[in-house]
Amino acid sequence: MKRLTPELIHFFQNQGFVIVSTIGKNGLPHNSCKGIARVEVNGRIYLIDLYKAVTYRNLKRNPKISITAVDEHKFRGYCLKGTANIVCAKNLDEEVKKIWEEKIAARAANRLVRNIREEKGHPDHPEARLPKPEYMFVANIEEVVDLTPGDLR
Repeated sequence: MKRLTPELIHFFQNQGFVIVSTIGKNGLPHNSCKGIARVEVNGRIYLIDLYKAVTYRNLKRNPKISITAVDEHKFRGYCLKGTANIVCAKNLDEEVKKIWEEKIAARAANRLVRNIREEKGHPDHPEARLPKPEYMFVANIEEVVDLTPGDLR
């Protein structure tokens, strides 16, 4: 596994979501939005998947994964590449589950505050309807690609 720098850990932990890419049965990439529960210095990333659909099926067939996030304002981004395991929720560390629950509560609170300020967004609180995770993907990162243009690094 690739060791992750404190800067990289901070960058990914502060993302509202990331784009996860897997390989479909037709050999083409499949992209979906996922939440991050935890990022570890040893290159392990815990990703939440709530619907047990295409990403889940793809990873059962082929464990290759990439995780991409960008900060448009700072003009920075990274793509993390590696393999992922599917881990049943009952086998997960309680701390990881708690971190995810706290992130969902924070998202709902943030949406509520923004709606009170009359910033246009989703009129409902979709986070309140999200199912509890039955499993997580645990990605083991092997490569880090800095997407920041070379002259801006």
